Amino acid sequence: MKTYLVTGGAGFIGANFVKYILAKYAGEVRVLILDALTYAGNLKTIEAELELPNVKFFRGDINDTALVDNIFEVYDPDYVVNFAAESHVDRSITNPRLFLETNILGTQNMLECSRRAWLTGKDAATGRCTYRSGKKYLQISTDEVYGSLAKDFDTAQPLHLADDVKRVVEGRDNITTFGREFFTEEKQLSPRSPYSASKTSADLITLAYYHTYNLPINITRCSNNYGPYHFPEKLIPLIINNILHGKKLPVYGKGENVRDWLYVADHAKAIDMVLRQGEVGEIYNVGGFNEESNINIVRLVISTIARIMREEPKYQSLLHCPLEMVSDELIEYVTDRPGHDMRYAIDPSKIATRLGWYPETPFTEGIEKTIRWNLDNQAWVNDVLTGDYQRYYEAMYGNR
Repeated sequence: MKTYLVTGGAGFIGANFVKYILAKYAGEVRVLILDALTYAGNLKTIEAELELPNVKFFRGDINDTALVDNIFEVYDPDYVVNFAAESHVDRSITNPRLFLETNILGTQNMLECSRRAWLTGKDAATGRCTYRSGKKYLQISTDEVYGSLAKDFDTAQPLHLADDVKRVVEGRDNITTFGREFFTEEKQLSPRSPYSASKTSADLITLAYYHTYNLPINITRCSNNYGPYHFPEKLIPLIINNILHGKKLPVYGKGENVRDWLYVADHAKAIDMVLRQGEVGEIYNVGGFNEESNINIVRLVISTIARIMREEPKYQSLLHCPLEMVSDELIEYVTDRPGHDMRYAIDPSKIATRLGWYPETPFTEGIEKTIRWNLDNQAWVNDVLTGDYQRYYEAMYGNR
C-alpha cells in the first residue's frame, strides 16, 4: 500500500487530487492530508473522503517542523505532494511577506523533513546521499514562474502539433493559440509578481535539494486549473456566481489577457503519472491546450448559463435576477492589476511523449461540466461565500 502525504489537500487542486487517487486506487492507498485551513481551505470539499478508514487529516502549517516530522515518523509516507501555498496574485500584492513565509520557507521545511526521514546514508563511491526505495517528493508549481509571453494574434490561430505529440493526443481537434512562443521546461524563469516569485523560489530550492542532497524529486508546472470545488476568488467561479446573483462581472483591463486552461481532473491524472512514472529530478509542464482570452471566457460562461437556463427551466430557481439580465451587459471592465502578464501558454510535449499524458478535456466541454457542477452544488458554494471570502471579495473588487 502506497501512502501519500498531500499538503494543501483541502484546497481546490489538492482536494481534487485526493478524490482522484482514492477513486482510482480505493483501498490500495493511504492518504494523509495536511492543511492549515486558511481562507481557501474547506473541509466540506473532502468531507466524504474524511470518513474513509484510509484517510487521515492533520490541521497544521507546513512550516511546523515538529508536526511534519511526527507525520513522517508515525505514518512513513512514500509520496509527498506539496500543493500547500498561498495563492492568487492580487493577495500577494497586498501581503507579499505571507507568500514568502509559506511558499518558500514552508517548501524548504517539507523538503528537509522528507530528506531526514528517507535518508539511509551515502554512496561509498560517489559520496551522494542515498534514500529508501520508492520515495518521492513532488513540488506542485505554476506556469507563472516563466513570466509572460507575447500575444501575437488578436484571434486564435490553429496550433499544429508535432508528430510525436499527435500520436499521443486523442480526440482534441481544433486546438488553437494566440502566439508563436510557448513555455517549455527549458525556458528561463522570469517571475513578475510576489506570488510567482515565491513559487519560482520554491522550485529552485526543490531543485537544490535534488542536486545537493540527491533527494528524489519532481516538479510539475501547470496552467490555470478549473473545475469542481474551485474557490470563488478565481475568474470562472467568480463569474458563475455573479451571474446567478445579477452582479456585475469584473474583467481586468480590456479582458485581452490570455490563459491556458486545464481541467482539474486532467491535472490530477498528470500528477499521479509523474509520481509513479516520472524520471527523478525532472520538471514536467502540464498544460491544457485551451488558450483563451479572459473576455471570451466571460462571454462563453454567460452564453452557456443562459442556454442551460432556457433549455432546463428547473435551474431558473437559482437565479436571483431575471433571465433577461444574463447577458454581456453584466460585463464591467475594472482597473487592471499591476504587472498583469499578457499571455500564458504551456507546451506539454514532454509529459505527452515521455509519460503518455495529454489534456483530455476540451474547454467547451470542461466549462459546461464546471457550470453544471456549480449549479448542482449551490450548498457548497453558499457555504464558501460566507465569512472570509465575502471580506476578501470586498477588499479586492469593492473599490475598482
